[in-house]
Amino acid sequence: MLRWLTTALLVAPIGIAGWLWWTLLSPYTYDRPDHLPAIQSGTHEVFVYGTLRYAPVRWLVYGRVGDPETAVLEGYRRDGLDLIAAPEGRVEGLILEVSAKELARLDRYERLGMRYERREVSLSDGNRAWVYRRLRTD
Repeated sequence: MLRWLTTALLVAPIGIAGWLWWTLLSPYTYDRPDHLPAIQSGTHEVFVYGTLRYAPVRWLVYGRVGDPETAVLEGYRRDGLDLIAAPEGRVEGLILEVSAKELARLDRYERLGMRYERREVSLSDGNRAWVYRRLRTD
């Protein structure tokens, strides 16, 4: 019984980690839709307001923690995993500076074109950045 429990305690986290990698990060479970424009070379600013605020998630998704800065997006409010336009709204988050390759990894994580779209927005400080918003089905 103890051997079975020990084995289960060792195997379960590996199985969960494998499932998370396969479903969220694996290049085998996401094909970038053909209608999406190519990613421009160079660096990109991305405003994140959900799971990507956490350093371990960023490390898993694009391979480094980075040095994010706090930022505010006005005119929106959070609604679960999405942003909704709200004139008096305010969403606090982080700005990530990423390479084109890292942006492609973020696109894969967010399932760009399938679950999310990436839009350019103006932040409260006047800077422009990409933000991921849920695709509308209605």
